[in-house]
Amino acid sequence: MFDSSALREELHTLKADVSRLFDTTGEGIRDTSRAHAEAIADQIKAALNELGETLSEQEDEVAHFVSDRPITSLASAFAVGVVVGFMLRRH
Repeated sequence: MFDSSALREELHTLKADVSRLFDTTGEGIRDTSRAHAEAIADQIKAALNELGETLSEQEDEVAHFVSDRPITSLASAFAVGVVVGFMLRRH
């Protein structure tokens, strides 16, 4: 009529299959996530390298501008500092 041992074996088999499926899916998700993270890290590194190159190219121009207009540069730096100070104090 009702075979509990067969049902128990079926449940153990089902449990093993589900566990194997979750392990396989977890590994795939982990590998995919790792690949995406590495790709994003590479893009960030490239952007930072490009930014560094751009800043080093503009460094001479900024130095020349500041040396030609020291009072204007000082006033601009002071104004930026005041604005940043007010913004930080509000939050």
